Amino acid sequence: MKIFPAIDLLGGKAVRLTHGLRDTAVVYHHEPWRLCAELAEAGAERIHVVDLDGAFAGAQHHHDLVHKILEASPVPVQVGGGIRSLSAAEAVLAAGARFVVLGTAAIKDPAMVETLCHAHRGRIVIAVDARDGVVTIEGWQESAGLTAVEVGQRAEGWGAAALLYTDVARDGAETGPNVAATAALAAAVGIPVYASGGVSSLDDLRALAAAGLPAVVVGRALYEQRFTLAEAIAAAGGAAAG
Repeated sequence: MKIFPAIDLLGGKAVRLTHGLRDTAVVYHHEPWRLCAELAEAGAERIHVVDLDGAFAGAQHHHDLVHKILEASPVPVQVGGGIRSLSAAEAVLAAGARFVVLGTAAIKDPAMVETLCHAHRGRIVIAVDARDGVVTIEGWQESAGLTAVEVGQRAEGWGAAALLYTDVARDGAETGPNVAATAALAAAVGIPVYASGGVSSLDDLRALAAAGLPAVVVGRALYEQRFTLAEAIAAAGGAAAG
């Protein structure tokens, strides 16, 4: 199982939120682009970048900062947050992102997202952000009225590269990932499902790896030094091998 460190951007800084709430932001780095080299040196094979201001506003906010991160990163980067149009997604890809992550757009403009999936095979990841199994959109502020499995199966039909499943109630809370719900989604679709939200210990990573998940996004636990990236990679790889 791969570990994808998260860099969440709010107000130009790298932060982490609890349950996706803006007023819970904790700043971890004032120069987010410098994190890329540090994370790559520690073993990261891919970095997950989210423009939180863009997610809340409904349109990309940190254009220049995201470009700076893409230029600075020695490893592939996947970018999400506020990307709601064909032109916005293609601009991020053209700027150097290896993958684009789409959430709200997948619900509100599925035809556009399907077009992107066909045009950029293997590069479009669909964010499935759920609360009690129901998908949320607009920066996790609204219910989409669809289950995670329903959205995941639609995305598979479009030709999406992967799904990124986040249990909103656990994100940033370090209460443990929702292994059962993530594994259930993975069992219901034929494309990779990445886990996200709630990881707080190496045992959490071992549980996700044992469930057969190919990758997990980790943020706060790394920045709070619950474990190092090297330890996380070792734990995830050891669990998968076992």
